[in-house]
Amino acid sequence: MKKVKIGIIGTGNISHAHMEGYNMLDNVEYCAACDLDKKRVDAFAEKYGFKRTYTDFNEMLKNEELDAVSVCTWNNSHASASIAALKAGCNVLCEKPMAMNAREAEEMVKTSLETGKLLMVGFVRRFGSDTRIVKDFIDNGHLGDIYYAKASYLRRCGNPGGWFSDIKRSGGGSLIDLGVHVIDLVRYLMGRPKAVAVTGVTYSNIGPRAHIKAYPRYKASDYSEYSDVEDMAAAMIRFDNGAVLSVETSFSLNLKEDTGNIELFGTKAGARLEPLEIYSEMDGYLVDITPKVSKEKDWFSAIFKNEIAHFVDCVANGTECLSPAEDGLELMKILDAVYESAKTQREVIIK
Repeated sequence: MKKVKIGIIGTGNISHAHMEGYNMLDNVEYCAACDLDKKRVDAFAEKYGFKRTYTDFNEMLKNEELDAVSVCTWNNSHASASIAALKAGCNVLCEKPMAMNAREAEEMVKTSLETGKLLMVGFVRRFGSDTRIVKDFIDNGHLGDIYYAKASYLRRCGNPGGWFSDIKRSGGGSLIDLGVHVIDLVRYLMGRPKAVAVTGVTYSNIGPRAHIKAYPRYKASDYSEYSDVEDMAAAMIRFDNGAVLSVETSFSLNLKEDTGNIELFGTKAGARLEPLEIYSEMDGYLVDITPKVSKEKDWFSAIFKNEIAHFVDCVANGTECLSPAEDGLELMKILDAVYESAKTQREVIIK
């Protein structure tokens, strides 16, 4: 069995989630890893068994013959690293968000088409068992036509700091980091309708809350207390099939506890993820349906393992990609529109 030669660009926290997936596969070979931080990439290579390390991805792509690359850099390098890798003949799995904006994403899609190489976007929530089950219900017509959805990803005190809260490197705050997950997941479950109009707001009223004591939180590997990104964002997104999504996200918000919720409402039934439930009617009675499924011990690890296995399968066997670059571009158009609407205080039409 020919092994897929793997390279990693960016060896921060999320790259280790990718490696959990690659470590489950027998048909991969770890060739090269790259990071701006020499000590970090060397430690990464030693931990996972990569043969060579680099601090410049252009140098790595020039010297190595790779089949596939995971791009796990800061957001502001997603486009440049992915485009360089595609031009070097590599298939690419780029972490979400796909880019800093739709203009960069368009260039990435164009390069993928020109080179004939796969560009997959890291919409990892598509690879959860709950997503698969709800999609089965939807695809088999049990929800009917989905016309409204609600999605939230709210943290009370969850600004990771570091590059996440530096707009020059991240492109934004809770919307581009957290909102991208739930907006994409709803759009995917709805059948990938095109967004046509957005009304959005963003707020920066609380800040990173670095002074809060005795509260556990995820922190970026380059953590600092600086922040110039939004604390909170909310939007109404209208799609070309008439459906509407209401979404809200936050890094910092005065609520009781962190929440994550997705609800879909159809003409025959509704569905909720986390916990997974279906709401319908039967023989004149309202019924709640709870699918009986086995739960992963580590949900976060499981979805990344599923995503990486799919990516390698696409590269090795030409399997159709579940999260193609075109979907990443559509998401960037939505995010751009939310930020523009918040700035102009007007509805934004997406063309």
